[in-house]
Amino acid sequence: MDEIVLMSDPRVAAIPVVDCGEPLVDVRLREPLAVDPRNADRAGAFAYLREGVLARLLMAEKLLPDGLRLLFVEGYRPPSLQRRYFEQYADELAAANPDWSPSRIRDAASRYVSPPEIAPHSAGAAVDLTLISADGREVDMGTHVNASPEDSDGACYTDAGNVGPGARANRRVLGAALSAVGLVNYPTEWWHWSYGDRYWALATEAEKALYGPRELG
Repeated sequence: MDEIVLMSDPRVAAIPVVDCGEPLVDVRLREPLAVDPRNADRAGAFAYLREGVLARLLMAEKLLPDGLRLLFVEGYRPPSLQRRYFEQYADELAAANPDWSPSRIRDAASRYVSPPEIAPHSAGAAVDLTLISADGREVDMGTHVNASPEDSDGACYTDAGNVGPGARANRRVLGAALSAVGLVNYPTEWWHWSYGDRYWALATEAEKALYGPRELG
């Protein structure tokens, strides 16, 4: 896809889902993936991914240049939590822009939080991640993970022009490794990558999504 297609686009929701039944697995049990606790929840749901997505992350790790590693920040998100995130952000946008229509608010919100009914995180198909150096320090990516379009002046967009050359280079390194193993990026969030969900299916012209929203356990 050459254009930026938002999660709210009807083409995403139109993709059929034929869930393959692959289990959600705890990435904390798999070496050598580094896991950051910043989005940890009491149940540990944040650390789960579909088995096939995790396998691809481990392959991507091996493709990184010497001295760089992946840092896993968040994977699975329960549907109820996804809905709360989306509604809270949509409410913030509506309060700041009272002249916006509901459809415009939905589109704007979906730049940063996916509509809950098609959310890749709730399918265990998406991962938020960044790069760290050999000593565990996060490298310059231009913004922090989960920076909003408003807070970052759009620098959260993967191809944003208002980040430095070092950050652009690091984003390319991350993208090259993840793309090589079949993941696709959500272009409004440099840190968000997925495989097997509806957005992935649209981006790769697959006939169906492999993973649909589900509850943990």
